Amino acid sequence: MRGPIYVALDIVDLDAAKAIAARVKSQIGGIKLGLEFFAANGPAGVRAMAELGLPIFLDLKLHDIPNTVAKAVQALRPLEPAILTVHAAGGRAMMEDAKAAAPFGTKVVGVTVLTSLDADDLGATGVGGSPHDQVVRLAALAREAGLDGIVCSGAEVAAAKKAWSDGFFVVPGVRPAEGTAADQKRVVTPRQALDAGASILVIGRPITQAEDPDAAARAIAATL
Repeated sequence: MRGPIYVALDIVDLDAAKAIAARVKSQIGGIKLGLEFFAANGPAGVRAMAELGLPIFLDLKLHDIPNTVAKAVQALRPLEPAILTVHAAGGRAMMEDAKAAAPFGTKVVGVTVLTSLDADDLGATGVGGSPHDQVVRLAALAREAGLDGIVCSGAEVAAAKKAWSDGFFVVPGVRPAEGTAADQKRVVTPRQALDAGASILVIGRPITQAEDPDAAARAIAATL
């Protein structure tokens, strides 16, 4: 069984992304490809990364009217991603349609509250309460909609796991104990996230920007 670390390759250059993935392949469970990568390389780039033989987490955070999201998911079906994200704030109907349109075997997970946001940021958008409160609300909605799980920070994953015992929990904003938070506001260590109930850990810069990505990934894996 592969480990829980998915390396976030938020890189525009396809060759650079492939080179990093190849170096850390033995230490990780899969590859996360997000908007930056997809905007630059499209489906062809995803196929090229899939040639490495690692599961692909396609993190596009789809958020639109239900019909549009369903058609977008249908368009992505040939890529057969292991995991695909939609925004849980898009509502129950949108999430239901996204899951219905996804390929068999693809886990569709709802993004709850971005790890770059805190209570002040939520308040500015009209959302009351803490990030924790909002994650719990959206996790319940995602479960009702038939999604496989959610994306949330390590600070909320324990509560989400308690309410949704068989859910699939993706935890980004994970940083080694000696790492820097950068633009993330709600961060935990890999060990803390896993102990709290994370199914997979999304780790980017601590690996991709390390002088030796393989050694960095190996060191993080050793803490697990």
